[in-house]
Parts: sequence; C-alpha cells; structure tokens
Amino acid sequence: MENDDVVYVGNKPVMNYVLAVVTQFNGGTNKVTIKARGRAISRAVDVAEVVRNRFLKDVEVRDIIISTEKVTSDRGETNVSAMEITIGK
Repeated sequence: MENDDVVYVGNKPVMNYVLAVVTQFNGGTNKVTIKARGRAISRAVDVAEVVRNRFLKDVEVRDIIISTEKVTSDRGETNVSAMEITIGK
C-alpha cells in the first residue's frame, strides 16, 4: 500500500474525525483512508458521508475494504469486523 494519510475512527464524536479528514485534504493530500473496527464502523461511514456531502463536494469514495481481524484480550481470542474507506479527489 502507498504512503496514504490514515484517520483511525474510535469513540470520539463524528465531527472530530471529519475535521481530521478535512485537515488532511487541506494539507495537500489527494486521498485519505478512514479505518475503523467493530462498533466504530458506523461512525466511520458517517465521517465519510459528512465529508463528502457537507464539506468537500469534489471528494468521492474510491475504495471500501472489509475484513475480520483476530483480537486477543483477557477473555481470549475474538473476531472483530474491520473496514477501510478510501476517499479522494
């Protein structure tokens, strides 16, 4: 994979991540990858849609990758869904 700018989505409000993505584009990058796992996936979709529809009209979804990752915790190994949304000009 190329040296892309990546925004990892977690539990913060959607607008925090929207600001991070818009800042990346304003800094001169042509594409940003939004990554999330588990319950944060729906928040990542919201981030991509808010950026596309409200802030940067010339940005489009380039690629969506879904996967399952094994996560080891104190309760053992579990599978967690993961998603990467690449948006670009």
